[in-house]
Amino acid sequence: MQALPAAPAPAPRNQLTVGASLAAAAAVMLFGGMLSVWAVQRSQAIDLEGHWLPDGVTVPEVPSNVMLIAFAPVCIFAYWAQWSAKRNDNPHTALALSATAFMGLLILNAQFFVYHDMGLGIADGAYESMFYAITGAFVALLILGMLVSVVAAFRFLGGRTGDHEMLIAHSIVWYAITAVYCGIWFLVYVTK
Repeated sequence: MQALPAAPAPAPRNQLTVGASLAAAAAVMLFGGMLSVWAVQRSQAIDLEGHWLPDGVTVPEVPSNVMLIAFAPVCIFAYWAQWSAKRNDNPHTALALSATAFMGLLILNAQFFVYHDMGLGIADGAYESMFYAITGAFVALLILGMLVSVVAAFRFLGGRTGDHEMLIAHSIVWYAITAVYCGIWFLVYVTK
């Protein structure tokens, strides 16, 4: 009597969702640590010198607030892409993915305006070094989010319309970027 061969291994599931969730948690922890160091440096500078923000430097609040407000439609567009894909609505999925990436580009433009308007040198002091470290890492995260939008668009619109996991991962990435910017906005741009 012979035994039957073993059944094939089940296909892996939710790899992109788990990977995006782990990457999002890592990004939130990274920025949480950076913002904690910012808060400690700020507290020490205020105790020693009486101020943290260098003399003559003003933080442009309008573009920083516009960036915060712009993340609401980014999250809506990311979810819209996921929702449209579940309903096999390819034109709206493409529109939502392109709108998400375009809003990311607009947020990136506002961040570069902040850099230009503040006119800080990277190595001018502790504030400047911390400011560019945190916001520079945020810019890298924002560019990564836009690349995820482009990859999701190529995958979904290239014919993998049944693969909704990429769009779920896309949403998770943009939600994490939004959470990171909320922390940056409060500690770096508001409390100064």
